[in-house]
Parts: sequence; structure tokens; C-alpha cells
Amino acid sequence: MTRATGPRAARAGPIGALLLTGGASRRMGADKAALLVGGEPCAARLARLLHDVADTVLEVGPGRTPLEVVAEPEPGSGPLAAIAAGRAALVARGLDGPAVVCACDLPSVTVELLDLVARRPGTRSVLPVVGGRAQPLLARWSAADLDAAAPLVAAGERSLRTLPSRAHAELLDEASWSAVATAAAFADLDTPEDLAAFERGLRDG
Repeated sequence: MTRATGPRAARAGPIGALLLTGGASRRMGADKAALLVGGEPCAARLARLLHDVADTVLEVGPGRTPLEVVAEPEPGSGPLAAIAAGRAALVARGLDGPAVVCACDLPSVTVELLDLVARRPGTRSVLPVVGGRAQPLLARWSAADLDAAAPLVAAGERSLRTLPSRAHAELLDEASWSAVATAAAFADLDTPEDLAAFERGLRDG
């Protein structure tokens, strides 16, 4: 689905976005994409925000949002395989440049943070760094890193340990993103305890 509104209207050059919803959610014990954030499923909320910063937004997974869905060739194969499938779908739609990649279990992400990542000048991958760790699933991947995913998957790789290439990416430290987000914006929901802590935070304001 394509939309031409929001912050991206001021950004030069098309960019895609991939929302990954195919995780098994074993530790959570429930579909993380369907967890409610302010009465809205987490994945649906992120789909809506991504529309404000990207030209074409695709869901890679089982179809948990109103987005156009890209099916994973082997569901449950991990985020790298999902990104490879999403990359092929974006290229087929004429978007062969960078793309924002976002996991579906990030309930506190803001459109300002997504926009910061999407609009960063240049064509390199852009990874926020939080607590010393780069965040590949809340990042802009370069065309080169996106293209590198499929060969790695074919070679049996499943993790994101080598992609995006940290040696070539722009790594955004806290000083670069703190004006639009706090560290809480990067917190994902992996377990029932994570969800309970998030809900407590909402109640406590």
C-alpha cells in the first residue's frame, strides 16, 4: 500500500518499509502482533506509523495488518529470511533503494523516531544504538545490505549478526536520537513480564 502524506512528503527519494510479523512468539505465549497498545493492535499501529515515513509499506508475515502481505517462503525461519523476502517484493514494485525495517513488537515507537531513521541523509544503513547495542529491527537498511540478505539465507544463516554491516552503517548514538525518543521507544515485548511492565508504565503515565 502506498500513501503520500506525513513527514516523508518532504524527503527526497523513494523509500520502502518492511514490517515483520512472522515471529513465533513462543516466550510471549500469544501473538505479539495482536497485543493491544492503546486499544490498537501493536502491528496495526506500527503499520500506520510506517505509512507516514515510507512510500511503500509491506507486511512480511501471516497477515496481521491491513498492509499488503508478503508471505515468507518458510514461515518461522527468522528475521533475515523475512527481510530477504520483503526485499524481493519491494524490488518487484520498483523500490530498489533503502528500506526501513521494523519488528512488530515495539509498542512505544513514535513516528518521529521512524522519520529520523528514514530521512537520515545518505544511502547507508542507519542503526540506532541503545545501551551499546545496534538495533537492526528498528533501522533503515541500505540497498546493499538488503541485497546481501538472500545469499546469506541461502547459505543457511538465520541471524542478523552480520547485517546490516556495522562497518559501513551509520550508527546513531543517544545524542543523535534522544531529541525524538527515549530508550523506552526501543523496548520490545518478548515475554508476559515485558507486557506487564509496559502496561504498568501506561497506567503510571
